[in-house]
Amino acid sequence: MSELDPILVAGSHRSGTTWVGKMLAADADTAYISEPLNVLHRPGVFRAPVKYWYTYITAENEADYLPAFRELLNFQYHIWLEIKSLRSIKDFLRMGRDFRIFFNGNTHGQRALIKDPFAVFSAPWFAKRLNCKVAITARHPAGFAGSLKRLGWNYDFNNLLNQPLLMRDHLEADRAAMEAMDKSDIISQAALLWKFIYRFVHSTRESFPQFHIVRHEDLARDPIPGFQSLYQSLGLNFTARAQSIIENSSNSENPARLARNKTHSVKLDSRASLDNWKKILSADEISRVRNITEGVWQAFYTDADW
Repeated sequence: MSELDPILVAGSHRSGTTWVGKMLAADADTAYISEPLNVLHRPGVFRAPVKYWYTYITAENEADYLPAFRELLNFQYHIWLEIKSLRSIKDFLRMGRDFRIFFNGNTHGQRALIKDPFAVFSAPWFAKRLNCKVAITARHPAGFAGSLKRLGWNYDFNNLLNQPLLMRDHLEADRAAMEAMDKSDIISQAALLWKFIYRFVHSTRESFPQFHIVRHEDLARDPIPGFQSLYQSLGLNFTARAQSIIENSSNSENPARLARNKTHSVKLDSRASLDNWKKILSADEISRVRNITEGVWQAFYTDADW
């Protein structure tokens, strides 16, 4: 692989992908592109429609996505599609930001860094068809569930059930569990989704040993050596500027918990935030998460992590 191959940062949502992506983009030669597979993505960035959270792309349906991703990686911004979609001042300001990212990426020959948790099931396709180097973040299942509980974020499993290729290849045996899920039970939803995502991630370890799977907790405890290693693995330049940005994002002067209206902020006391889930979840909820994710969490965590 070329050092200029694009990078994909994936994992579950609320697993630190934004933090990891932005810290990797502290390399001035990268262009940070956020969540083209988010169902609410901006058409200027990625012109293909996305119907489902955690869209699965494979050789059989790539015609719907491959041309648009090639345009994205060539920093082709679709300004007229974006203008037609504008609905607010916020949209207009976002257009300016995105246009600048694409313009700079094209003008300066930058390396595209796609941060997209919703691309995790498609990570093998990104590696094979787009030559992406892949970094995947893992977060403790109770940490993931605690974050979703605090934010009140449900997950509708119809997003997975309505994808025949994903069901056929990876999730058919789990159909009944998804169909029986209580739509108001955020904790069980989070645990089941975590199980599906990280069972899949674990399955890639043999067929895609070049994927870099990093635990959010390890980076949070010791950010500088953790990111320095990840920079080296991905062919990025760990400069003094990058180190300063990482230190500023994770130091003890930052809050230990983000306000709900700042869910995508990357300024956090990374060490102090690690055990937030123990205050958010009840003992019964922690036990439920552990039981639902049984057989998968052991591939990433130990008993001591509970």
